[in-house]
Amino acid sequence: MKREKWTEERLNHLLTTPSRALVEDMKKIRGDIMILGAGGKMGPTLCVLAKNAAKAAGVDKRIIAVSRGSDMVATQLMLDNGIEVIAADLLEKEKLYALPEVENVIYMAGKKFGTCGNEWQTWAMNSTLPAFVADKFKKSNIVVFSSGNIYPIVKLAEGGCRETDPVEPVGEYTMSCLARERAFEYAANAFGTKIFIYRLNFAVDLRYGVLYDVAEKILKGEKISLSTPCFNFIWQGTANEIAIRGLLHADSPMKVMNVTGPETMSIRKVALELGEYLGREPLFEENEGNDAYLNDASLAMETFGYPSISAKSLIRWQAEWLLDGCRTLNKPTHFEERRGSY
Repeated sequence: MKREKWTEERLNHLLTTPSRALVEDMKKIRGDIMILGAGGKMGPTLCVLAKNAAKAAGVDKRIIAVSRGSDMVATQLMLDNGIEVIAADLLEKEKLYALPEVENVIYMAGKKFGTCGNEWQTWAMNSTLPAFVADKFKKSNIVVFSSGNIYPIVKLAEGGCRETDPVEPVGEYTMSCLARERAFEYAANAFGTKIFIYRLNFAVDLRYGVLYDVAEKILKGEKISLSTPCFNFIWQGTANEIAIRGLLHADSPMKVMNVTGPETMSIRKVALELGEYLGREPLFEENEGNDAYLNDASLAMETFGYPSISAKSLIRWQAEWLLDGCRTLNKPTHFEERRGSY
């Protein structure tokens, strides 16, 4: 049977079609939703997904995207789908405080890559700005994107870190991510702001992600490091749904949840499977380790249900995306980094 070719339109449709669970939860979310830092990898499709869910739920709800607007493709996608777009650099305090008051905020702003040599910029975006955002929106429900890498590296047999495990950030990026969480935790305790901390490990979009990075190395004939032998990932559509539905679970004291797929995936096995689809033999660096950044997302699975797209489907889709010559965001994940140098 001839398969359907991949296009941006097909991918965006999949990423922005709401599940029945999201539609039902959208009926329960009171008030408008503002997405801060909406122009990144996940933000544009999250905004459109929220808009589509509101339409399907039959509720009149403003979806407001705040972004610097540097990615015109992302901005146009949002505008074409009825998203209210506000162009603003959130580090300019007067623009931040001029934003309209809303009942719900999804905070996606952050800086990761390019930290080395520009640590001050990363700390400003990841720790200073959150304090101002928490002050501006102290009366709102806030979902705060964070990183699963603030936990320590663990042995594979341990099965991944849970929300109750102590954090142990390595490097200035992950330390600044913890500072972001603490700024919002202060708001939860001092002002009663309802906060949901969303610790994400590797969303997969096909235009970027761990699967894309591994597949690209296979096509280029580059060796794949096995120093981090396993990893977690999740379909970006599911990850975005959890972010929106998380607004109903924001609380004071704040709620913390790991968001990733239910499986612990082997880099070697994923590469071999991708290689079969791509018709190339993957090359490996023989440095296979026995520990990795791994998160246990069983609480998210219990709360929101399992991802709608399986890991096996995503592996096949990723290979097909590349074989069809589709676009990349050119944003590598550096999933193999173990010392926090970004």
